[in-house]
Amino acid sequence: MRLHRNLVFAVIDSLLNIFNDGEYADKEVAKALKRDPRWGAKDRKFVAETIYEIVRWKRLYTEIAETKDPFTRDDIWRTFAVWAVLRGITLPDWKYFENTPVRRIKGKFDELSKIRKYRESIPDWMDELGVQELGEEVWTKELAAQNQQAKVVLRVNSLKTTKQQLRAQLMDLDIDTELSDTYPDALILKERANVFMTPIFKEGFFEVQDASSQKVVPLLDVKPGMRVVDACAGAGGKTLHIAAKMENKGQIIALDLYESKQRQLKIRAKRNGAFNIEYRIIDSTKVIKKLHDKADRVLIDAPCSGLGVLKRNPDSKWKLQPEFIDNIKKTQQEVLENYSKMVKVGGKLVYATCSILPSENEKQINHFLNTEFGKNFKFVTDEKVLAHQSGFDGFYMCLMERIK
Repeated sequence: MRLHRNLVFAVIDSLLNIFNDGEYADKEVAKALKRDPRWGAKDRKFVAETIYEIVRWKRLYTEIAETKDPFTRDDIWRTFAVWAVLRGITLPDWKYFENTPVRRIKGKFDELSKIRKYRESIPDWMDELGVQELGEEVWTKELAAQNQQAKVVLRVNSLKTTKQQLRAQLMDLDIDTELSDTYPDALILKERANVFMTPIFKEGFFEVQDASSQKVVPLLDVKPGMRVVDACAGAGGKTLHIAAKMENKGQIIALDLYESKQRQLKIRAKRNGAFNIEYRIIDSTKVIKKLHDKADRVLIDAPCSGLGVLKRNPDSKWKLQPEFIDNIKKTQQEVLENYSKMVKVGGKLVYATCSILPSENEKQINHFLNTEFGKNFKFVTDEKVLAHQSGFDGFYMCLMERIK
């Protein structure tokens, strides 16, 4: 591979913003890809994938490069050189690569690769927490899986098309997909492609949604004509899945704290042809109280650490702090206790997270079922999805039924 100066400069600028200014990797990638309209698909792929790779392996690469936070521009160049050497790329005769110690880089890599926190490039506290909650063997396997590039998975929008029709339309665009019996609404891309630019995406025939995430709504067991509350709807990936399963019949109430998220959901819902969604901002406790005992189904896609989706959001390894996880567990308890009151007797509740930590998942369910109101529910079933077993995101989901 030959390095091109303008592409590498885009990578360096983005990494500085991500590492020093706390910018989100996906936003920096999107910004970088707009720098030069003349860039072709290969150029754009290089910029995006290189940024994500260096963010993913930040600790390992910076340790080898002997650079530390806050990073100077020279530090980022040295870190980039480590990435290039380890990828087997011949460094060009640029001033930034003068005196790059190629042999020492390879030797240091071999040495550090024997230590998990460096090999998998994670903070000490996160490594300790993972071992504590999952044990050495499972955590080691899960970390390795979380450092693999995430697959692109589509969810067919059954309001507009079928899986077979969508697959044929994608084939016409030279986008080849795989089917899976385990994920009935999913098409898995054989090779990465910018599906957002396709006319069939703009017409709302599919959404991009990881296969593990697609398991949540079927567990909720919605039916046309029901009243369903998506209590933490966000930008609405699962809300739209619910709408499709309900065939636009009945009522979905999409709740969220943030108007910006609901604006995104409204745009997506229009594209998807989902017309049975009502939008409400949780700006007071009254919003929830008005729905007490009113919902056939409630989905709590709870805020969480996101430790099941590190492959998709590698920069979160460096943004997460131990205090956040402690605080989010308290929030999960409050959300479960308060939002579960919207379920009517005989109705069903699903609690889900994109975390793999038992303390955010099974332990939260046990705690809830032993609270005064939680005793009105019975545990039905749950599922924990681990990335090293499934090849997709780590997820947890639990189905409960209100019995009194």
